[in-house]
Amino acid sequence: MGYIADMREIIGHAPLICGAAGAVILNDKKQILLQRRSDMDLWGNPGGSMELGETLEETMRREVLEETGLSVQNPTFLTLLSGESEHVLYPNGDETYYVNAIYLVTEYTGNLTKDEESRDLKFFDLDQMPENRTKTLERILELL
Repeated sequence: MGYIADMREIIGHAPLICGAAGAVILNDKKQILLQRRSDMDLWGNPGGSMELGETLEETMRREVLEETGLSVQNPTFLTLLSGESEHVLYPNGDETYYVNAIYLVTEYTGNLTKDEESRDLKFFDLDQMPENRTKTLERILELL
């Protein structure tokens, strides 16, 4: 299992504060890679929760690799998000408030490969974003 799953065994669906990290991945056409999440059917950036002992950058690298098949090189810290935009009520009833480190990634290797957390992976032009997107992605787009 993982840290979050272990905590959920103890606290059930109660609100949880959780460290997280994600990536804004841009290709050479300046398009952003989005992940259509399986749990909420929303488009967002790849990322996820920290495991015990991980740094935020290690979390971002692991999550990007798991969710997209891409290995990140030379990420740049972009911002730290917290507050209401990082409050998520999942379909299963779990409630989480994330403190979310976002990294900008323009260098990566590998081929796009989705996992069970992803319904789809696709690069989008910044002026042609899908409508159904996460609150985190909304905040990221404001920064870009």
